Amino acid sequence: MLKTVYSTQGAMVAPHHLAAQAGRDVLRDGGNAVEAMVAAAATIAVVYPHMNSIGGDGFWLIHEPGQPPVAIDACGRAARRANRDFYAGLDAIPSRGPGAALTCAGTVGGWATALETAAGWGPALPLTRLLDAAIHHARHGIIVTESQARLTAEKQPQLASVAGFADTFLPGGQVPQAGARLTQTTLAGTLEQLARAGLDDFYRGELGQAMGEELTRLGSPLSAADLADYQAMRVKPLEVALRGARVFNLPPPTQGLASLMILGLFDRLGVSDAEGFAHIHGLIEATKRAFRVRDRNVTDPDRLPADPQSFLSAAALDALAAGIDPAQALPWPDPASPGDTIWMGCIDREGRAVSFIQSIYWEFGSGIVLRDTGVNWQNRGISFSLDPTALQALEPGRKPFHTLNPALALFDDGRVMSYGTMGGEGQPQTQAAVFSRYAMLGLPLQQAVTAPRWLLGRTWGDTSTTLKLESRFDPTLVQQLHDAGHVVELLDEAFSDTMGHAGALVQRPDGIVEGAADPRSDGCVAAL
Repeated sequence: MLKTVYSTQGAMVAPHHLAAQAGRDVLRDGGNAVEAMVAAAATIAVVYPHMNSIGGDGFWLIHEPGQPPVAIDACGRAARRANRDFYAGLDAIPSRGPGAALTCAGTVGGWATALETAAGWGPALPLTRLLDAAIHHARHGIIVTESQARLTAEKQPQLASVAGFADTFLPGGQVPQAGARLTQTTLAGTLEQLARAGLDDFYRGELGQAMGEELTRLGSPLSAADLADYQAMRVKPLEVALRGARVFNLPPPTQGLASLMILGLFDRLGVSDAEGFAHIHGLIEATKRAFRVRDRNVTDPDRLPADPQSFLSAAALDALAAGIDPAQALPWPDPASPGDTIWMGCIDREGRAVSFIQSIYWEFGSGIVLRDTGVNWQNRGISFSLDPTALQALEPGRKPFHTLNPALALFDDGRVMSYGTMGGEGQPQTQAAVFSRYAMLGLPLQQAVTAPRWLLGRTWGDTSTTLKLESRFDPTLVQQLHDAGHVVELLDEAFSDTMGHAGALVQRPDGIVEGAADPRSDGCVAAL
């Protein structure tokens, strides 16, 4: 049984232990929370390659004591040539291959913007130090995890013929077994180039030119000009007021609105006991209302149907909460969105906190691994529609819908909480489970992450829209949910990857940091 980890000098949590350790070591060397997160982000892009890459997008929440939280949108836009004519004759954008690689990769630009945001925090560590661990693991090899081996085998039929995939992830033409060593020497060279030339090189330097030319040559609508145009953006976070805390998340194109709405609605239900029917049913019903708002309103921030913050007003939440039946389930399904990613959190010795998420969307993204740079490119743009009347209609320069949404809470009593998860459609649901258990109902932090979880709706590769429950739930509660009208599917696993890989850090007013990692992941809390 995992226990909550404690620290007085800062901590890092990540779904792979080497990423958590890379961030922790930067803290030990005097780095701040943002610098630690850049080190962890680069490292996890190497050591968890089925879930992550520098060819993806990222989002940040940064808290400095005494200052309002800062949000960073590092989402890439659709390429100039990414229009319906490019996909003429198709009903949908291809999910793999060059046609799926249609949006710029924003995460490296987000690293740069985050480092600029932290520039006034004291002497900066050199980029060579921040990327050191990632370079080492790429050049000298990572040890393949069970999840990487399993997912490589599952996705091999879709991906083996995609440019660069087999050369990178199928050494010798075979799926690597768990425990095998996998080197990524070309990617190591790219990270060394970034350390030497600066992060801007990814967009407007030798790397940007090389990647853009290769993407175009492979048949992607992306070009070097698209990369050269890219800039990450500081944006105002969304927030919701709860009893005892304010919770922050990212605005569109992310589903951060849904995550905050779930908590705002549940806060109004008056639930006082954790893990009972009222707790689980209440969160599920709040999820349904929040997802309906999300699916009608969250899109490219330049073309929103309504102000997302308006849905988080007390009046709007009161009205929706009043419609939740405490005993009966609202009929479901509604449309669902798949996805995979990683979440990581950091709090440094000065109390500065980061909640960060980075993604290539589906496992291995588009499947393309660029030969000249070793970068695996995302397929986030497949969330666009080729229907010109759709909310997510494809047009050049638009941002795609994102499941990504890191969360951060500021409590009235002075606590600061950085938390989040991977898991696509399950991200808002898992965030609500963790936060409600810890912050609203008083469970210890690690227990809030470890306790059995649920997921309403589809996961990628699964067409069912059931309420999926881990097998550890009390059979009496399972029956109560069924009797209330929930279409329950009990999973075989006690700890299922379907539920995502969550984590959380909390700094108390006395300066002590509490940390919790997910036993469903390969991660840990690395503390000083």
